Amino acid sequence: MYPATFAAAAPDRAAVVMAGSGEIVTYRELRERSNRFARFLDDIDPGRQAVVAILMANDPRYFEIAWAVRQTGRYFTPVNSHLTADEVAYIVADSGASVLVAGASLADVAAELTPAVVPAVAQRVLVGGSRPGWSEYADVVAGYGTEPVPDEVEGEIILYSSGTTGRPKGIRRRLSGRPMDAEHDGTVPFLRAIGFEEGGVYLCPAPLYHAAPIHWSMATHRLGGTVVVLERFDAEDALRMIERYRVTHANLVPTMFVRMLKLDPAIRARYDVSSLRQVVHAAAPCPVDVKRAMIEWWGPIISEFWSSSEGAGATFVTAPDWLAHPGTVGRATMGTLHVLDDDGVEVPPGEVGTIWAADVPRPYEYLNDEDKTRTQSNDRGWVTVGDVGYLDGDGYLYLTDRKAYTIIAGGVNVYPQEAEDVLIGHPKVRDAAVFGIPDPDLGERVHAVVEPLPPASAGPELAAELIAYCRDRLAHYKCPRGIDFTDQLPRTDTGKLYKRRLKDEYWARAASATPP
Repeated sequence: MYPATFAAAAPDRAAVVMAGSGEIVTYRELRERSNRFARFLDDIDPGRQAVVAILMANDPRYFEIAWAVRQTGRYFTPVNSHLTADEVAYIVADSGASVLVAGASLADVAAELTPAVVPAVAQRVLVGGSRPGWSEYADVVAGYGTEPVPDEVEGEIILYSSGTTGRPKGIRRRLSGRPMDAEHDGTVPFLRAIGFEEGGVYLCPAPLYHAAPIHWSMATHRLGGTVVVLERFDAEDALRMIERYRVTHANLVPTMFVRMLKLDPAIRARYDVSSLRQVVHAAAPCPVDVKRAMIEWWGPIISEFWSSSEGAGATFVTAPDWLAHPGTVGRATMGTLHVLDDDGVEVPPGEVGTIWAADVPRPYEYLNDEDKTRTQSNDRGWVTVGDVGYLDGDGYLYLTDRKAYTIIAGGVNVYPQEAEDVLIGHPKVRDAAVFGIPDPDLGERVHAVVEPLPPASAGPELAAELIAYCRDRLAHYKCPRGIDFTDQLPRTDTGKLYKRRLKDEYWARAASATPP
């Protein structure tokens, strides 16, 4: 099954609803529009070798473009809509894209992607606007019929890592060449397992250039559901849309939970969320107190998974199972998990190390980076993305942080997530980041940057209060020795923290002898 199935069986059913504008795209419209663009692609690229880069904010046209590429056996690359022109150019060039589709809201960035900057791009298509050197999307598809192209076969997505620990890397899997079929999409069985069925309503709260939003949305279309797309996340607006569209399923991230929980209780009580059958979260570790509070509010419908864009292993845990094992991200559902020390030796249960996965299906490669592909696998064929954690005696996985962010203070490993979880639980903290900064005695010391709530509360008194709050709950060596305040921490729209940016800034200051 895929949109064609429901364009025939339920043509007037909503495939896409844009939450802000209320615009609806039916299955008939999605199918006909994607067929037009697919015919254009086959016309300019009969051998189906082109890679299509999509540079768009959340937009109803996103899906017809993605499905046109997907059903013609090609690759498409979603590009982060917040990047600068130089950053976009790197991804477009690295992915090998020869077709670039951009949205009108990003026309200024698109205008900088000239032939001199991305010479391999032969076709530049602008959706909803016009620019010199760009073809208008409406004109491009106008001359093509709505009949499907012959020989529809399964394509793939080249996703780029978020770049939170380095420059983004393209993650590519082999094209299968199989006919379009739901069971060849690994997300579909997962959605079925959590009770999603035809006619269900999925809330997409994050940008479609991220892995989970695009995968879950397209899997929803394979099952005949409706995708309600938030143009941008707002805590109260998300609750409003859950009520308005009777949302049944959602994939959220912990920072979204935090934003919802920090709403005034009267606002939270205003909205009916009883339509929700299952909410899944991932992308970043969730503080135990936050998860428990969400389960108390929404009931035992909040499940969790751990994985990566690479698919280097996966776990899953239901709310009842999590309540029996607080803090876990679950047991393995893909691959066999192992925790190794820095010498590659497997550590016993309860001991922290780097998480590796054996027997992972659908192997991937990092585009144009054989060294990274090689260093993230070992001689046993196991793979890792550098996450750090431990397994308990029953095989439940617990995360601590990325290896790159482990603080070594006086020879002792400190995992920043513990202090972050505590700080976020304070009523005057909207968000927090903990990382190591240079220390002449210890090598590194624990430091925090916090978004205060309200912003006017920032200052030495709040810093002292937060340090004391942390020390009441954790061993002192795990707690920040100093706290700075900021209006906004650098997080991705899916909740991942760009801690590298903060750490690099502080280490650069130290190198130039400028006090942090």
